[in-house]
Parts: sequence; C-alpha cells; structure tokens
Amino acid sequence: MTRTIKLSDGKSIPALGWGNGSGGLNGKNDPAVVAGVEALNAGLKHIDTAELYKTEKATAEAIEKTGVNRKDIWITTKNKKADPEAVRATVEERISFLGGKPDLLLIHNPFVIEEGKIGQYWTLLEDLVYDGTLEGVSLGVSNFRPQDLQDVLKVARIKPVVNQLEFHPYVLSHLEPVLAIHAQNGIRVEAYGPLTPLLRHPTGGPIKPILERISGRLEKEAGKPVDIANVLQLWTIQYGAVAVTTSTKPDNIKKLAEVDSLPDLTSEEVKEIEEAGKKIHFRHYKEHMTKDFPEPDLPSDL
Repeated sequence: MTRTIKLSDGKSIPALGWGNGSGGLNGKNDPAVVAGVEALNAGLKHIDTAELYKTEKATAEAIEKTGVNRKDIWITTKNKKADPEAVRATVEERISFLGGKPDLLLIHNPFVIEEGKIGQYWTLLEDLVYDGTLEGVSLGVSNFRPQDLQDVLKVARIKPVVNQLEFHPYVLSHLEPVLAIHAQNGIRVEAYGPLTPLLRHPTGGPIKPILERISGRLEKEAGKPVDIANVLQLWTIQYGAVAVTTSTKPDNIKKLAEVDSLPDLTSEEVKEIEEAGKKIHFRHYKEHMTKDFPEPDLPSDL
C-alpha cells in the first residue's frame, strides 16, 4: 500500500517522500544516485530534489538505474533563480536535468526574488503552465510565511497546491496563521524535518513518551518492531501533510519505506500528539520562517 494525499488540483501525491539533498557530486559514487537507487528499490515512490541541491541529474540517473517506470514515481523539485528574464530558462533547465517534467515545481523560498515581487514570480510560472512548458505540472511554494502566501494568492490564477516547510508538532503553534491560510485555500503542507523532535530536540520533549507508548501498541498490532520515528511520520501523514525525510543510510531508507505497511494511528492518538506538541516551541530551520514572522512565547521543553 502507498499512502497518498489528494491535492487541490486533483492529483494524488505519495505521502512519503525521500529527499536527496545529500549528494550532487555528479560522480561515480554520488550519494544522491546510490541512495536514490536504495530508496526506489525499497519501494518509495516520491523523490524530493531541487536546483539548489544539484541532485536533479542524480534523480534521473537513479530512476534509470532501477528501471522503475517514471510514471510510477512522483518528483518534486524547486526553482531558486528569480531574475524575471531567466525564469523560463531555469525551468527548462530543471526539465532537462530531470529528463522530463517534474510532477511538482516549488519556489524554493520567498527570498529568491526582491521583496514585493514574489507575486510577479508566481505569475511567470503560471504563464509557463498556460503556454505548455509546465503543462500538467503542479505548482507550489516552500518556506512561505503568511505574508508571502497572501502576496501570491492576491494574483494567483493557479493556487499553490503545497507549501513545503519545517513541520512537526513543535512548530504547530507558530504555524497557526500559515495553516489557517492553507485551510482557506486548499494548500497542503509538505513537511521537511518531520523527525526534528527526535533527531534535534535535546530530550525529545513532551511527545516522546507518547510516541513510545503508541509504538508499543503498533508493534502488537503489526507483529514487528516499530520505531518511534515511524510513529511520528505516521502522525505527519495523518495530520494531512506529506512527510519528506532525507537519509543516505540504507537502514534508515528501508525503515522509512516501512511506514506505508504500518497500521494507522487512532484519531485520539493524532490529537494527543498535536496537543502535547503545541505546549512548546522548537524550530531547527529559522532562516526563512522567522524573519518578520515572530516565534511564539513558549518554552522549548517541559
């Protein structure tokens, strides 16, 4: 079973994504190729890449090496160059590097273009959909704050289908205004850093014992060990977000792929993790989401 999430344009995106941000060496042992092959062979159906990562060619190479049907793989990539005269050229470069159109193209962050012009950039991408260059490609954004989303929505003929950002229970309070705009406009979260509470928080915080308890229940139901990281990924998906995790370690990639075979959390468990997460604020990636968007006055742990 591959869990999917429905987007506002009618497409279904695989809810588990593997990010190949580690790589871009374009050499014989490029980790983005080696690990990409591992991810695809493990059964993952969604690769997240970007112009900035320099891993788009590696994405195409990994797909070719495994022999999987490109139509069965969802590719998300991100555009960063924003000189208006160069938008078409950089989009065509993305298509060339990937060996075809991506399924989803994002603006990598709101600061790739001078302040006040993000709406203009969005319009240029829309034009490429209408002239056929990006026909059939979904459009989205990344690291967009409330003001950035509003600037795009004021001019949008095509609404963003996703906003990719750091997303986990410990940023829920900060993101309330963002999520409200998402709800009003059918925008889904694509979560990067969804395991931050376990990988980067000093103690794991208040959700850790909850995840451990749920993991015990799932182990009994599934008849196999269930890592608490997989519980947190299940929470991300059942909250309605796409969970994108980056790793080049084969064991971690296989563990990620196992999420799709696990039972669901109960609605009570999803709510319990959410409520515990909202009691603190802990963010790892600050550069894009905290400028002119103040963080909440909450403790970082309990």
